[in-house]
Amino acid sequence: MIQTEDMEFAPRVVSPENSPEDGDAEITLRPQTLNEYIGQDKVKENLAIYIEAAKRRCEPLDHVLLYGPPGLGKTTLSAIIAHELGVNLRVTTGPAIEKPGDLVSLLTSLSDNDVLFIDEIHRLSRAVEEILYPALEDRVIDIIIGKGPSARSIRMDLKPFTLIGATTRAGQLSAPLRDRFGVIQRLELYSPEQLTDIVRRSAMILGIPCEADGAAEIAGRARGTPRIANRLLKRVRDFADVMGNGQITKQIASIALSRLEIDALGLDSLDRRMLDMIIRGYGGGPVGLETLASAIGEESVTLEDVCEPFLMQLGFLGRTPRGRCATKLAYEHLGYKFTDTAQSDDGQMTF
Repeated sequence: MIQTEDMEFAPRVVSPENSPEDGDAEITLRPQTLNEYIGQDKVKENLAIYIEAAKRRCEPLDHVLLYGPPGLGKTTLSAIIAHELGVNLRVTTGPAIEKPGDLVSLLTSLSDNDVLFIDEIHRLSRAVEEILYPALEDRVIDIIIGKGPSARSIRMDLKPFTLIGATTRAGQLSAPLRDRFGVIQRLELYSPEQLTDIVRRSAMILGIPCEADGAAEIAGRARGTPRIANRLLKRVRDFADVMGNGQITKQIASIALSRLEIDALGLDSLDRRMLDMIIRGYGGGPVGLETLASAIGEESVTLEDVCEPFLMQLGFLGRTPRGRCATKLAYEHLGYKFTDTAQSDDGQMTF
């Protein structure tokens, strides 16, 4: 049984964050077993061994930490782990656990060997983390009753359970919390070939006629992220139904994605506006993040958290002590002649 609490949404079509338009379809498309799960081969191989070993010993799986960019399947993988173990899954998020009492309520409601999944675990408050430490290490929680001199502590035993934590910012986890996870796995961005397989699988489940070339066209613009690939598939289907015969071909996919202003590498209008302003407005950089955000009318946190990681992965953006710089690859992609002005104080750009 899966229970969800407190999800945040982002409006961009190519945002890796969950959004309202994903709806129940995302849950429908999620694989149920490790064999159905496409990609992340090393992670799957290791988890299969850990799960089988835990089942043979009739013990709960060690606590698991999954980290990596959003939209790669951390929640899906947690559901698969619970399914493979044959136990229930309880899903929540770090921001949803506001008080220690909220966590105590969750932990005491778990049955033997159940899985508790906490998304955005790096956003747990310090007070909640303190309750979590003995729960993870000794399967107990300490509850303080009363205040002042009359306060007393009661220790409560917990049933065996597995915590799966997911985060996009592993560096923000406190060392004591990180050290209590026995299994730590990083999820990597997907290759176009893997995303093509995911798009074709999703199209089959949704009953969408989709040619291999059409699936590859969608996969190539999905920024290495399954969530984005599935979202684009649904948008391209709309164009195929109205402008074609309902079948997704390479031509239809190309037209649809161009209408959505998503180019061949997966850059959308905001990505291009950011690079264009650096190149045309500030001579290729360096330019400060706050200045750049004001110039294009966006929040600086949006540029830093949403645009920059992907642009840096492509090698289009450099970060220097003086600000952001556009690289030669960015100039060429946008059709500008490159001028070597985007350098830091020591003449080097960092990526």
